[in-house]
Amino acid sequence: MTVDTLTLRLSANIAHLREHQSSCNWSLRELFAADPNRAQNFCLKAPGIVLDFSKNLIRQDTLVQLLEYAREARISEKIDALFSGANVNSTEHRPALHSALRFKGVPQTAHEQAVAECRSCMQKFVEQIHNGNWRGFSGKCIRHIVNIGIGGSDLGPRMVVAALRPWLHQSVNVHFVSNLDGSDLTDTLEHLPPESTLFIVASKSFSTLETRQNAISARQWMRNAGCSKDQLARHFVAVSSNPTAAQDFGIAAENIFPMWDWVGGRYSLWSAIGLPIALACGFDTYQALLTGAEAMDKHFAKTPLQQNMPICLALMHFWYRQCWGAGSFAVLPYAQRLAQFPAWLQQLDMESLGKSVDTAGQHLSYPSGSVVWGGAGTNGQHSFYQLLHQGTDIIPVDFIAIKQASSPLDEQHKWLLASCLSQSRVLLQGRTLAEARRELERSGHTHKEVHNLAPHKVIPGNRPSNTLIVEKVDAYHLGALLALYEHKVFAFSCLLNINPFDQWSVELGKLCAEQIYNAADGGIPTDWDSSTAQLIQLLFKQ
Repeated sequence: MTVDTLTLRLSANIAHLREHQSSCNWSLRELFAADPNRAQNFCLKAPGIVLDFSKNLIRQDTLVQLLEYAREARISEKIDALFSGANVNSTEHRPALHSALRFKGVPQTAHEQAVAECRSCMQKFVEQIHNGNWRGFSGKCIRHIVNIGIGGSDLGPRMVVAALRPWLHQSVNVHFVSNLDGSDLTDTLEHLPPESTLFIVASKSFSTLETRQNAISARQWMRNAGCSKDQLARHFVAVSSNPTAAQDFGIAAENIFPMWDWVGGRYSLWSAIGLPIALACGFDTYQALLTGAEAMDKHFAKTPLQQNMPICLALMHFWYRQCWGAGSFAVLPYAQRLAQFPAWLQQLDMESLGKSVDTAGQHLSYPSGSVVWGGAGTNGQHSFYQLLHQGTDIIPVDFIAIKQASSPLDEQHKWLLASCLSQSRVLLQGRTLAEARRELERSGHTHKEVHNLAPHKVIPGNRPSNTLIVEKVDAYHLGALLALYEHKVFAFSCLLNINPFDQWSVELGKLCAEQIYNAADGGIPTDWDSSTAQLIQLLFKQ
């Protein structure tokens, strides 16, 4: 096996960063007290977004060392390779050109030409649905769209449609089905009229178990409602890179929108996988989403490292993962319409960075990805924030604050923003034992009560966070935010020297599921582990 000398050098540099971390007295209170301009010095701007990263356990010399590490990791060279169409997906020998899905203007490359043609087909289809020219088997207009997909074919479009609720088109309702559990499909279809329902079967390979089984059941639902085999074309379209399989399923060739092997599933909402977005919110809104993402692409591609927002976010995450033992990372959008953003980011981050070997297949000697989770503020404040504030682990946090209200309730939005900023301040400031004692004494507690209760009221503080300010939740700014995190994840992979664009464990899981399904009706191989054999007996055998 080839030894990647870059990985060896990066391992040595991580050791230096750890020495720096262990040799310093890190106190956020003291860092802010020592530098009145700290907030301004650790603040960046990108299209529609401001990042305050001053509440991180870093100094200027820390940032200098992290930027030097990024240069040693050849991050600029790798960014150029990403945008130029090089085979950055080294195990599958493919480029990762999701940014080409977002281009504006006249197509300059074969990839862009293919995207332009697909966009044109998408626009015509959306117009046919919205103006009522596309009709079901009984002659009724399509009023319900059911997107059948999973992973990247579901999480991205589902999240965007929820976020852009004010732009929902009045003539159609878009629904999403992803789970293999049949109740997901049956509960969705329970109140839908078959004659005015259309299904989008979204699967890059058209072999994904969950999507295929749900599509088969949906097809039978349509047949049971009186739709003939010849009329199914009025109720099924597909998005896939495998048109042959889609046609074998029964979807008409003219109803298949293309996917390409140079677009990973978790980066695909910008392609025809985003068809539910365009149907739900209108094609102009969908275009605005692409425009915001393209603006962030330009920022990532052209901005120097020290002002580059995706790189800064990646470096902060990297710093805590490698030098502080942080195995968990929380993203907390203070916007109800971004409630599904953490789930989308979870797939993007964990599927991309959950690797244990470098680009040469050499085992990593340092940690790779971390657990990504979160939820909408302020709901989380009454759920898991206790762990963030008083738990024994350091969990870095990204707060996302929306400057402009998404509702006419301005007073509530002011309280929402105040709640967001208060949480980041409490994470920084905390409450010392002396402060807890003084508060209890002022409130009239006895000396004994103060002694017993004060330790429980101590909040360690000194917990790191970023705060991102997004101007508003509209298509442009949402596109920029999503692209920001896409590029952050890629930048993080460069720092680790891993391939973020493959996901081989997914393939193994599919194979194993098929084997167990077959074993349930046949014999269980004798060389299988006893637990799996026992569980098959308990679950499948009568």
